[in-house]
Amino acid sequence: MLCYYLLYFFVDGERGDFMNPEYRRSMIESELQKLLSEAVTMLRDPRIKKEFVTISKVFLSKDKRYADVYVSFLGSDEERKETVELLNRAKGFFRTYVAKNLRLFTAPEIRFYEDKGIESSIRVNQLLNQMGYDALKDLEEEEDKEEE
Repeated sequence: MLCYYLLYFFVDGERGDFMNPEYRRSMIESELQKLLSEAVTMLRDPRIKKEFVTISKVFLSKDKRYADVYVSFLGSDEERKETVELLNRAKGFFRTYVAKNLRLFTAPEIRFYEDKGIESSIRVNQLLNQMGYDALKDLEEEEDKEEE
């Protein structure tokens, strides 16, 4: 776990300036992603299939009061929507878990959203395959040319 000391007292070695706010926010987002992944495994709701839930992205607002969490889930569309709803109902548990494990002035309010990025990439890949484009085949041909 990232030590809260780094989040509050990280100092640039040359000038002695405090950490850049954007860099600090990205560090907090990364730590939130790890903590929320741990919290999902600790959740006791049997309706959530923990093995298939992945926290893919976390975006923290500038004032650090809201965290938008994007969740990818393997399953049907109905299961995905139900899982996101269940996670949103348990957001108090997640906020408490974050507050206990990450030292911030206020724990951010957590909002879960479905991450459609993986679905979109699969769909684009299927469309390219229908058009006759095979990326792996092209990569293999390029490697063969480089070897010669």
